Amino acid sequence: MSRIKEIFNKGKAFIPFITAGDPSLDKTVDYVLAMADAGADLIEIGIPFSDPTAEGVVIQEANIRALQAGFTMEKLFETVAKIREKSDIPLIFMTYINPVFHYGYDAFFQKCQELSVDGFISPDVPYEEKAEVSEVAKKYGVDVISMVSPTSDERIAKIAAEADGFIYVVSSMGVTGVRSQFSTDLDRIVSKIRETTDTPCAIGFGISTPEQAEKMAGIADGAIVGSAIVKIVATHKDEAARPLYAYVKEMKAAVEDAG
Repeated sequence: MSRIKEIFNKGKAFIPFITAGDPSLDKTVDYVLAMADAGADLIEIGIPFSDPTAEGVVIQEANIRALQAGFTMEKLFETVAKIREKSDIPLIFMTYINPVFHYGYDAFFQKCQELSVDGFISPDVPYEEKAEVSEVAKKYGVDVISMVSPTSDERIAKIAAEADGFIYVVSSMGVTGVRSQFSTDLDRIVSKIRETTDTPCAIGFGISTPEQAEKMAGIADGAIVGSAIVKIVATHKDEAARPLYAYVKEMKAAVEDAG
């Protein structure tokens, strides 16, 4: 069993996302460790890309700041090595496929294996093209996480049947960003997934408050938060460790309250 599935076997999971290199890669180390200490179960590390089409303005701007600060893939791997000196928390890389393709699938996933990076998410790889990535990733023990969106309806069973690690359920149409309400029938989507597989699922896109996190973890097996965390970093910059710790601790408690 992968370490990702083991996390969900322990209970409801809280999964924060952070953009690598914003405001610096040294701070990325500090912030990942702070979130791990606060109780995060699994952390997504976003690899900056110049054209992040699924992201709202908050994460877009974080990508720009990271790239302007000199982010490179090699520096990212050095950063994860520093995290691994102090924590074995499961990690997932999330990015668009272009930088991975240019780095080379084999070289990229081999580095993931060396650094004990457990999973990979790419929002611009459709289900029909997943195999060209997942076959290489599997060779190195990396779970490629499948995404199910509100428009996936007819394909949910097909996607779920081949899912590894966990299934990322996209809460809403559109790009990432904090939302005050969710109109998608998430109960129905999660029920369809569970008819097909026992692979756990977590809901992301738009979650920002403890109340929302508890509700989403009640529907699924966990909650994913990105833009609200990236906003904390954007606001506090080099001093974001303490507010991140406090926020993640509160959100983890809310997810646990979902049972």
